[in-house]
Amino acid sequence: MAESAACQYEDQFICSVCLDRLKEPVTIPCGHSYCMSCITDCWEQKEQEPPYRCPQCRESFSQRPLLKKNTLIAEMMETLQKTSLQTAAVECDVCTTEKNRAVKSCLQCLASFCQTHLQPHYQSPAFMKHKLVEASRSIQENICLRHEKPLDIYCQDDGQCVCYLCMIDNHDGHRVVSVDSEWTSKKEELKEIKVACQKLIEERERGQQELSEAVKLLKSSVEEAVENIEKVFTELICSLEKKRSEIKEQIRAQEKTEIDRAEELHKHLDRELTELRKRQTEIEKLLIADDQFHCLKSCQSACVLPTFEDVPSFTQHTHLSFKDISISAFREVLEDVCQQQTARISQEGLNVLICCIQSTEGGATKLQSHGLTNNMFIISFTLLIFTFSLATYTHLHTENQEVCGFKRNETYFPATRASA
Repeated sequence: MAESAACQYEDQFICSVCLDRLKEPVTIPCGHSYCMSCITDCWEQKEQEPPYRCPQCRESFSQRPLLKKNTLIAEMMETLQKTSLQTAAVECDVCTTEKNRAVKSCLQCLASFCQTHLQPHYQSPAFMKHKLVEASRSIQENICLRHEKPLDIYCQDDGQCVCYLCMIDNHDGHRVVSVDSEWTSKKEELKEIKVACQKLIEERERGQQELSEAVKLLKSSVEEAVENIEKVFTELICSLEKKRSEIKEQIRAQEKTEIDRAEELHKHLDRELTELRKRQTEIEKLLIADDQFHCLKSCQSACVLPTFEDVPSFTQHTHLSFKDISISAFREVLEDVCQQQTARISQEGLNVLICCIQSTEGGATKLQSHGLTNNMFIISFTLLIFTFSLATYTHLHTENQEVCGFKRNETYFPATRASA
């Protein structure tokens, strides 16, 4: 198709600048094509200043277009040139006045003949054994340049065609056969190579088909694995959020318990303070009273202080907080598990992406793939969450006593005893 198009539209491949066939063709934005050198020289002339114009349609361009080789036209020009050489008429070597077109070339005569001068090869017994081929310009390549004799002998040792004089002078003792005999042998060898080549082609086409099926299966497995991972992580996130709510409730409950105990102790201390302030007021009244007899009588009870237990010691740990205990340790363990199991899953995914192609007998290929599994990660992650959920409350309850801010003696609410 390319050859017929090239021959049919040969006039369209003429450069309008040099009026010759396009050489290294380039196409500018307006659509016209020129030789690279022609359009470059045209635009580089001193009188040529922006805007740049097409020499044919005079369309202007504010900036000089970037010139790139038009590969399609270049290929068509190359095809056109080859076709022209192949289809150019081969002239008859016998015609003397007007050269007629040759129809056959003789490998023995090393000449080309028109239909008229070819008749002796069909009629004369001396020429009927000559081998005729289609008319060719390269027939002279079969003549020895040194002796001007036909190259009708093939030297198997040197792998070249020689004439009989070259065989005597330079190939004495070598294995030599006729060109026809060698070509017959080579054709059989080429046929065997063609069969072997066809076998290799079929094997590789079969391998491509198996590879395509393996890639298709791989994509399907990956999609399934991605959906599974999305589902698993969604469930894990929901589970973590649930555990978060439970732990927050546990912390709030513990906070309420400790605050209630602190408020109860605070009320108990208020009662003791009320009694002590009342006793202090009575003593102050006695000290300023003038009735000594009354004072001495009342002094008996005022001189005896109520009996109280020691005040509980309170310690505030500013370096401790709920946010730094238990949860931080769980976060470290969780991150460690995620990193380890994610690395293992990534390695399993890598093993899937790299298809193992193993050679089998006969040159065929067998494609293997391994499925993705997330069970290891799911089990490890789930066990971690439930283990944490079982131990969380005990761990928080034990450690958070140090954060509450006070330490108790054995008697939490001491009894108040007044002397009679």
